[in-house]
Amino acid sequence: MNNRARAGKGLLAALMAVILFAAACAPIVRPPGEPINRPLLAGDFFHTADGLVLPVKSWRPQKDPPRAVLIALHGFNDYSNFFAAPGTFLATRGIASYAYDQRGFGAAPGHGLWPGIDALIADLKTFAGLVRDRHPGTPIYLLGESMGGAVIMVAIADGDAPEADGIILAAPAVWGRVTMPWYQRLALWIGVRLMPGAEVTGQGLKITPSDNIEMLKALGRDPLVIKATRVDAIYGLTNLMDRALELSARLKGPALILYGQKDEIIPRKPTQIMLDRLPAAVSGGPRLAVYENGFHMLLRDLQAETLWWDIAHWIIDPVSPLPSGAEKGARKRLASGVAKSGERAGK
Repeated sequence: MNNRARAGKGLLAALMAVILFAAACAPIVRPPGEPINRPLLAGDFFHTADGLVLPVKSWRPQKDPPRAVLIALHGFNDYSNFFAAPGTFLATRGIASYAYDQRGFGAAPGHGLWPGIDALIADLKTFAGLVRDRHPGTPIYLLGESMGGAVIMVAIADGDAPEADGIILAAPAVWGRVTMPWYQRLALWIGVRLMPGAEVTGQGLKITPSDNIEMLKALGRDPLVIKATRVDAIYGLTNLMDRALELSARLKGPALILYGQKDEIIPRKPTQIMLDRLPAAVSGGPRLAVYENGFHMLLRDLQAETLWWDIAHWIIDPVSPLPSGAEKGARKRLASGVAKSGERAGK
């Protein structure tokens, strides 16, 4: 056997070893189990059909019934406490709010493990039904921050969508692969196959998620906020963002979309693509508000109260202009920001 043949045989053996190793390192997804009981919303807990108990936080007005009810979904690595300040504010405006820890996050079972898209969608549908049963005849709205927004988008596009009177998407996570640089797609593809359980922290990345530094420090001290993320969880999130962007053309019902011009987490390009795909017939078209000083964590930025007023106003009066004026020229400002930043899909 000559040297070339030996080298070829050695390369083949190495490739086979990599393939076998990758097969042994499959991503871990914690899917829902078989239904064993009837879903229940009792006290501060959401009991799922497959027997999990998900913590719930709620903020209610002093007077019943509320003018409206809002179900808030947290973002990636976060949990229900993200809505503490907005929920408290909205309660003063007569709006009740509920937020639960999604599977794999906060104090919910499977902390740090990706639960799968289907499980996240099923939980939202079930929870929305339970909240509607608790508040019959009251308008129900869905609000999602980042990953929570993507969950809502996919759920709403489904044929069995949760019944909602409107949706609010705060910096929705729509950074699908179509707009990711090729090297990020490649790194994720390799990482999830060779080391799905490896954890990354994001330390060293010069990214500012919010201008509210004290809030960020508090999150850093909070043990329920995930600091080190499994590669397979990032892979699962990317799959969710792919689906949210793909299904944005099927968005149904009144919608309010909030985005910060200083968002360093979800780029403007995929957000622009999402907006371009939205159906024009979403009750006169979705309303977009772009906040000049807004970062990714809009609901907890230093100017967050401005958004809280806009959200409350839109829920109570979905036709008149938002108090902040952030709708004015919003699409143009977002598009010009894409051009200036040089963002290009697939680069």
